[in-house]
Amino acid sequence: MNDADILAQVMARRQDLIGLTQDLIRIPTLNPPGRNYRAICDYLAARLMAQGWAVELLRATGSPGDSDAFPRWNMVARYEGGPGPCVHFNSHHDVVEVGHGWTRDPFGGELDGDRIYGRGACDMKGGLAASVIAAEAFLAARPGFRGAIEISATADEETGGYGGVAWLAERGYFSPAKVQHVIIPEPLHKDRICLGHRGVWWAEVETHGRIAHGSMPFLGDSAIRHMGAVLEEIEDRLYPLLATKRTEMPVVPEGARQSTLNINSIHGGEAEPAPGSTALPAPCVADRCRIVIDRRFLIEEDLAQVKAEVSDVLERVKSRRPGFSYDIRTLFEVQPTMASREAPVVKSTAAAIEAVLGRMADYVVSPGTYDQKHIDRIGRLSNCIAYGPGLLHLAHQPDEWVGVQDMMDSAKVMALVLADLLQ
Repeated sequence: MNDADILAQVMARRQDLIGLTQDLIRIPTLNPPGRNYRAICDYLAARLMAQGWAVELLRATGSPGDSDAFPRWNMVARYEGGPGPCVHFNSHHDVVEVGHGWTRDPFGGELDGDRIYGRGACDMKGGLAASVIAAEAFLAARPGFRGAIEISATADEETGGYGGVAWLAERGYFSPAKVQHVIIPEPLHKDRICLGHRGVWWAEVETHGRIAHGSMPFLGDSAIRHMGAVLEEIEDRLYPLLATKRTEMPVVPEGARQSTLNINSIHGGEAEPAPGSTALPAPCVADRCRIVIDRRFLIEEDLAQVKAEVSDVLERVKSRRPGFSYDIRTLFEVQPTMASREAPVVKSTAAAIEAVLGRMADYVVSPGTYDQKHIDRIGRLSNCIAYGPGLLHLAHQPDEWVGVQDMMDSAKVMALVLADLLQ
């Protein structure tokens, strides 16, 4: 069947796409702490219900961060056609803090030429808007379609997704019996299909010491000095080891095709003084020091071995430092995931990219995780990809923006995927 009617419906919605993106940006869904989640869900629910979608508003009660002050609201909308499979577009509605360095109103949704500016424009309200427009255009062109379409706007992806996709997946919203194809419109660029992501292990390491007067440090035992020895061992032994670990996963950028470790934070001794305080610190030997590590690992690696490498570092330090002791605690862990290039949603999206853009799709893997991890591991649904408009390097940056033409092209691709999978 000729798909010109579907593409025409997308093109006719250009101004609507701009307005929808601006409206979403203007709802400041900051995470943390989790502001205005209900407001953005209500906005989307009203739009979709007016067009005949069945909508659920779901609070992830009891999830991390959920409270009466900042409830974790999610929206799931479904449009039923005839018997057939379901295609689900999942976007997170939360955005990270604004940060410094902006020259535009971060929640203004300003249109300047082809660009719409604002926090979350790229990551990922532009993708959310594009998926809505794609679905609406498809429904207008093919009202008698077979199957179902779902659109979700979910909470807390920026802090792990546990109040959003994970919570929904635990309740069957991404089970293969309910949903057969999933596209997550993360900003990987309009000609890229993201098949998955590396794994992650976050852990806290604490070294122990003994407090004493700072003028007589020989009466104590500095936990900070112990941690210094740990950091030296990581620098001299672990980083060179990680540099030898390479993957066949098509991870972008190139530097992420090896294993990596980031020291996310370090805290030792007395607590930091309150902002504006002029008080001087007390003279004490630090009896505790903590680091948080962010270890990204490859599909070829085993998580148990990843953890053992860090434990080996600590044990080597312990073997040569009298009085050295430590604790290590896992904060969270995610296995790597990667969809097959032969998966139906991958093949359909690749064909749509070629039809819209006139070039072959590029296949990539994300260096960091996103909500595919929960759809795969909890929902047991492997037919899932990330595909959407925007440039990944703009995410979380000042003056974040998304291109209107990129959103239009991505909406065309998504609409053609619907035509292919729901024919």
